[in-house]
Amino acid sequence: MSGQQIKSIYSHRCWVDGQLQPATVYMEGQKIEFIELGYRELPSAIENMVLMPGVIDAHVHINEPGRTEWEGFETATKAAVAGGTTMLVDMPLNSSPVTTTVENMEKKLKASTGKLWANVGFYGGVVPGNLESLKPLADQGVLGFKCFLTHSGIDEFPNVTLADLETAMPLITLTSRPLLAHCELTDIPADTNLANHPGSYHEYLKSRPGIWETEAVALMVRLCQKYNCPVHIVHVSEASALSIIADAKAEGWPVTAETCPHYLLFDAEDIPDNDTLYKCAPPIRSRANNQALAEGLKSGILDFVATDHSPAPPHIKELESGNLMRAWGGIAGLQFLLPATWTALMNTMSLESVIPLLTEKPARMLRLDSRKGYIRPRYDADLIIWDPTQKFTVRQEDILHRHMASPYVGKELYGRVINTIVNGTTVFGPGSTPYPQGQAILTS
Repeated sequence: MSGQQIKSIYSHRCWVDGQLQPATVYMEGQKIEFIELGYRELPSAIENMVLMPGVIDAHVHINEPGRTEWEGFETATKAAVAGGTTMLVDMPLNSSPVTTTVENMEKKLKASTGKLWANVGFYGGVVPGNLESLKPLADQGVLGFKCFLTHSGIDEFPNVTLADLETAMPLITLTSRPLLAHCELTDIPADTNLANHPGSYHEYLKSRPGIWETEAVALMVRLCQKYNCPVHIVHVSEASALSIIADAKAEGWPVTAETCPHYLLFDAEDIPDNDTLYKCAPPIRSRANNQALAEGLKSGILDFVATDHSPAPPHIKELESGNLMRAWGGIAGLQFLLPATWTALMNTMSLESVIPLLTEKPARMLRLDSRKGYIRPRYDADLIIWDPTQKFTVRQEDILHRHMASPYVGKELYGRVINTIVNGTTVFGPGSTPYPQGQAILTS
């Protein structure tokens, strides 16, 4: 394959119409032109590989402008396409300035220009005092709004109060965008001795108990019911929250939820003390809890998987000290969404059940399912070719994030990406172009 010359791709295992089947995908420019179903006698290195829509990561912290030494658009999107992710959505915090006004959104867009190897969408932020910016941000094309119910870790992005939510949600309802919520209510006392044992993962886990999460999820569901505002619960880590989400969905309320690969692949029982690579908020919980999360994906209570990629420089991550109290809470994993999710779920779910969790379901939450997440005529030509049976060990030198420190290093994963195609052009793998092909994705 050559970067600008792709016209058609055939595979015995092409994901079309909800099944893996023989098909040829024809592309013209940046779009899929048509699909020809059926066997094609055309020798090809990819004929037994899976050909599917590109992965969509709906939860990424890129940090540019202002904190590009943490992560930037170029490094993040290069890592994304290396892992089969053709679109990601950037969170409004961690950059400086934060994306809470139209002016700051314009700075974000300017900072991304010419650096996008994958397509990138953007969320606006909801913080105390920026209500007048919500509709203008929607008009500018943000895909949703993000809020924190506890301190975000960034002073420039303060958490909202109940009063803030009561005022903001009617406005967000009018924009038809979802409100994404970090659900932890930290005013409930935690029984922990982390201050005296700052390297203990057990004490860190106790310091952010599951009830923080369940109470916050219950609050967001009540507000969703009150204002009929689409609510998306990010990075669900506590299995006891699943019943709250399930009940809301059963009653027809516009509630969606995601979890992350690290909550599926790693377990608290196996995390060593003084290893801050595993620190995130909410924390990685027990094996039994995480198996329940996998069942939540299987049953449809949880809608999809996203990385919550949130890296930091080694000194901020406290890699040398191992101090879990001081370390930045975030997992570096953008490059491994596809293989980590597949590895975690392959014994629980079929490949046919996992593919939508990374493609059409995040596209639906983002209201982009009329152009992304499927292989259909006139949809964007964002495609990947990969081998789910091929396993590999993650090496630090293969990581393309700004910082290579990650809990995935040394882990054996299934699912090697062969080629990634963004807007009709191969951007990763044999024959790839040396130029970024991604675009800013804004919506009306």
